[in-house]
Amino acid sequence: MKRSLFILGALLCPIVAAHLVLAAGFFKVGEKAPSFSLTAITGEAVSLDAYKGKVIVLGLFHICDPCMMQGSTLQKVSEMTKGKDVAVVGVNSAGNSKKDVGEFLSAFPVKVTYPYLLDPGKVTDKLYGGGKFIPNVYVIDQNGVIRWQRVGNMDLAGEEVIVAEVEKLLNGGSSKM
Repeated sequence: MKRSLFILGALLCPIVAAHLVLAAGFFKVGEKAPSFSLTAITGEAVSLDAYKGKVIVLGLFHICDPCMMQGSTLQKVSEMTKGKDVAVVGVNSAGNSKKDVGEFLSAFPVKVTYPYLLDPGKVTDKLYGGGKFIPNVYVIDQNGVIRWQRVGNMDLAGEEVIVAEVEKLLNGGSSKM
């Protein structure tokens, strides 16, 4: 029995270590946010650089239930930060079609009013490494530096956590992961 556990541990350890190394390469807190230009589901061109000077809450999503939950959380963040120098942006980073993304958004429990971008070339997945770690939310400061990042769904008060990070940056503080 001990030998079996040892062998299992020896086999799993490199796999877990590889995932941690891979994940560490994707978490870019303290780095400049990679720029991109995409088209919103509503048709307008949107560039991350256009939001420079604002705090940006960027969500990278696929079509899945956890992404729907996190995307709904970002809608609450958008509402809670309305009238402030904050931009909330969602991206379908999986390359899904406009039709599929539209159907996905229509199934949300809330109406999404923030820009929701289509990424047919999966550019953001490559830039932010999100493909294996979804949903993925970043808070980017006014100078374009990633100050906070979260992989996966948050608890029921996730919008409060994100808004607290945004408020730190709006008040001149530094947000940490």
